[in-house]
Amino acid sequence: MSTGIFVVLTAALVLDRIVGDPDWLWRRLPHPVVFFGVMIGWCDRSFNRKRLGEDALRISGVLVITGLLLWALFCGWLLHRLFMQVGLLGWLFETIVVAVFMAQKSLADHVSRVATGLRSGGLEGGRKAVSMIVGRDPETLDEPAVCRAAIESLAENFSDGVVAPAFWYALLGLPGLLAYKMLNTADSMIGHKSPKYLHFGWASARLDDLANIPAARLSILLIAAGAAVTVGQQSARNALGTALRDHGLHRSPNSGWPEAAMAGALDVQLAGPRIYSGVLVNEPMINGSGRPVATAGDVETGVSIFYGACTALMILVAFIAAIASII
Repeated sequence: MSTGIFVVLTAALVLDRIVGDPDWLWRRLPHPVVFFGVMIGWCDRSFNRKRLGEDALRISGVLVITGLLLWALFCGWLLHRLFMQVGLLGWLFETIVVAVFMAQKSLADHVSRVATGLRSGGLEGGRKAVSMIVGRDPETLDEPAVCRAAIESLAENFSDGVVAPAFWYALLGLPGLLAYKMLNTADSMIGHKSPKYLHFGWASARLDDLANIPAARLSILLIAAGAAVTVGQQSARNALGTALRDHGLHRSPNSGWPEAAMAGALDVQLAGPRIYSGVLVNEPMINGSGRPVATAGDVETGVSIFYGACTALMILVAFIAAIASII
């Protein structure tokens, strides 16, 4: 067990919590995920050809994501080797890189803007803010649906954007972190069940599901811990109970865990029917016994629970670092 990895991860979580993704920086420099997107886009244009049959497209997709993951693993290994050549300064560089791939403050800021938009600009203000973080059609959302969408995005991205990167860095260092982010980006770009990507993106979608299994399950414990601190013990018990009962109601094998936990913690119904690109997607309500109407206040409470969960993750990582230093 490497003490250095857990010390770096603790510091990176603290740094991301304080600084986040500063707009002034990423207006001048492309975010590293942008480079991943460029590579994935080139592979999509080059190897996702209509003339290929279903089996050939699936094989092509398998080869593409394998190549992308190997490239990400190599880049992570190379960066770590380079950083280690400059001693303590290298650990600082690695901390910054790890923080760049976390999404605590940026996610909380984006979700908080939904509540702010609703309070200052009414329904149109909320729709505009939520359109920045979800893929569903904002014009079809009433105010409770805007709030549900924001809370669902907060919970899902806590698992995908905070817990999973931390988990894979803790397990495999920078190679694991970069490979996970490459895979997660590929899933968001080509892992859809649309006719264009059903076969070509199959491998990316399935691998992303596998990669997120540990983080999704861990996220419910962290959300429960955050709820216990910010709302109360009953909220924490509701988070765990709802996650264990209702996680399977979600179309995703992983997203249902954190979303159900957040639904229980807030005592609101989440998911249900929604419209993507003009197509109605019918899903059952998660936490059907909860309050049917979500509010801007629920969004704000959700952000507080999210920050509590992030703090619980920091404490857990710091505890492991302390144990690793003793062993």
